[in-house]
Amino acid sequence: MTSSAVLVVEDDRSMRKYLRGALEAHNYAVTEAGSLAEANTATAAQSFAAVLLDLGLPDGDGLTLVRAMRAAASTIPVIVISARQREDEKVDALDAGANAYLTKPFATRELLARIRVALRHATQPASDDPVIRIGPFVIDRARHEVLVNGDVVHLTPIECGILALLARHAGKVITHGQLLSEIWGPRGKEQTHYLRVHVAALRRKVEQDPTRPRWLTTEQGVGYRLRDE
Repeated sequence: MTSSAVLVVEDDRSMRKYLRGALEAHNYAVTEAGSLAEANTATAAQSFAAVLLDLGLPDGDGLTLVRAMRAAASTIPVIVISARQREDEKVDALDAGANAYLTKPFATRELLARIRVALRHATQPASDDPVIRIGPFVIDRARHEVLVNGDVVHLTPIECGILALLARHAGKVITHGQLLSEIWGPRGKEQTHYLRVHVAALRRKVEQDPTRPRWLTTEQGVGYRLRDE
């Protein structure tokens, strides 16, 4: 595998041609697959740095590939590119293990940015360091202490947990379900109405303008993301 090898799984030939051109112009090596069967053959024969995946394939749903990869403990970033716009479909893709979801049509710049973020996090070595540094944040999980631009910010345990979880997956959308399960445990679904309240309170403490958050952003109807650039 080269660090720039990308598998494009898309049944529309014109879309594959567009993606190949856009990616090769930025020095990515592209392999194409027009179906789940071709994608499985490609992933068995070669390792990839990232996968761009359409969901509506002629021989099945693209999420089948995502679930199979995650079941096999694969950490290769998967970026879904789909015409499906329903929020529940985006949630399903992210819950299945996709790293990002782009709705067609999308800007080439946004696609390339999502790929860069996914590759950056995929190549970062795992660390047991309890201190996370993202943008203006320094999050000390062991001491339950958060600094924003060098100043200590007093967060509740739940607010600190939400921020730490988003920071561990900075740049990736974390769905409401994932947040509720991680923060509240098995009974998380019962806390749905509290999540928005806690995120709003967190923004008031860490954002310069909570009504127009720069760092802790919302993916409407899906979840939240902590930006890392």
